[in-house]
Amino acid sequence: MKSTRMATMAAVTVTSLLALCVGSISSAAAKPGSTHAAKVITISVVSLIPGSTDAAIQQFNNQVAQFEKANPNIKIKPVEYQWTGPTFAAKLGAGTLPTVFEVPFTDARTLGDNGQLADITAEVKKLPYFSKYNPAVLAEGTTSKNKIIALPKGAYAQALHYNRKLFTEAGLDPNKPPTTWAQLQAYAKQIAQKTGKTGYAQMGKDDNTAGWILTTVVYSLGGRMEVGRGTSAKATLNNPQTVTALNMLKKMRWTDNSMGSNFDYGWSDINQAFASGNVGMYISGSDVFTNLVQASNIDPSLYGLAPIPLAKNKTSGVLGGGTEVAVRPDANAAARAAAVKWIDFYYEKPLVDKKQAIRNAQTLVAGKQPVGVPALPLFNKAQYDLANTWIKPFINVPQNQMKPFTTGIYRQRLIPEPAASTQSVYHSLDAPVEAVLTDKNANVQQLLDQANSAAQALISQGK
Repeated sequence: MKSTRMATMAAVTVTSLLALCVGSISSAAAKPGSTHAAKVITISVVSLIPGSTDAAIQQFNNQVAQFEKANPNIKIKPVEYQWTGPTFAAKLGAGTLPTVFEVPFTDARTLGDNGQLADITAEVKKLPYFSKYNPAVLAEGTTSKNKIIALPKGAYAQALHYNRKLFTEAGLDPNKPPTTWAQLQAYAKQIAQKTGKTGYAQMGKDDNTAGWILTTVVYSLGGRMEVGRGTSAKATLNNPQTVTALNMLKKMRWTDNSMGSNFDYGWSDINQAFASGNVGMYISGSDVFTNLVQASNIDPSLYGLAPIPLAKNKTSGVLGGGTEVAVRPDANAAARAAAVKWIDFYYEKPLVDKKQAIRNAQTLVAGKQPVGVPALPLFNKAQYDLANTWIKPFINVPQNQMKPFTTGIYRQRLIPEPAASTQSVYHSLDAPVEAVLTDKNANVQQLLDQANSAAQALISQGK
């Protein structure tokens, strides 16, 4: 899923589009008076999500200008983009995605195996830092036939985001976020009673986000949504931990009245509600602070970040994921080369090249954008630590308020998202979450049994 996410991934054929969307080539004079024309290629790339602030858009455009100055034969066409399951599947099938686009870790390999992403192996292996990639992260963008079809944008662990101001108003210590689910429930109830705000909110939208966050809670309790891989995997959505998780939500919603009145939050919606000061706590990826700044103008002083509470058993852990950057499969050789150059410049090089890291940080700071948001390493630890020393003077996020997470996450077991039919599993769980939050008499076990049957059918079909 995204934190920066979610679709029922059926194999669909990507149709050809106008060359402009994939990579158009035109001629322009290389130098004044030259008799030879240089070929200029235009590629479309994802920029920011719709609704981003003017400052965020300007800093992105500044980066485009820097890139085009360094690569005068490549023109960049920014395209607003937000990944959601249904819209991505539709654009993928219609062939209307930009040349360079983003997908969750969970989808890249499947799309690559289906021939729906360009093979960029040759271009990627020429990158001077190729050997420094974290092998586990690079594997997320590599097919079963060892073709590289995507590069990582960022990796994250799910985290608890909390409002320090509401903690204080409710009589809670903002430096001591909850460390158990029992504490989280008690804190949510206290926030709701003392401030009148939502103590704890959970995404409930039926675009796979509801199932994604429910899976996160179930992982933290020690449960799993499936066993095995591929079409032979067995769905286990109706496991005891999922029953416990939904019953906990049911109690918070109907007995404690600590979950407010909006039960249809999607990823952007809940970020906006939190940034506006109406939500005490919620779960999402550890990198969400960037979006809270870019799209919601959050007041940094109210922000707190902590690890998700884990049950004390051998199987509990925190769900991890990330975002990959891929190229359309119908991009020609010139477009692929240009696309990888952009990916190198915008996504990868700031983590491995000191000059680019500093320039990128300076551009972000000038545009009043965050530098230093917690993330999991894409490269080896030595490179990660080195890169952090380069940008240290420019870090402008409230790192002290993020210490509960940055000091605690490495003591937690990181568990990948369900491997088989990930988005179908999430979507099957959307309905039980919605029912529990809107129907006081919802039968949790019955809902999960139905969801499990639906997910198993989709897993068996490879959807």
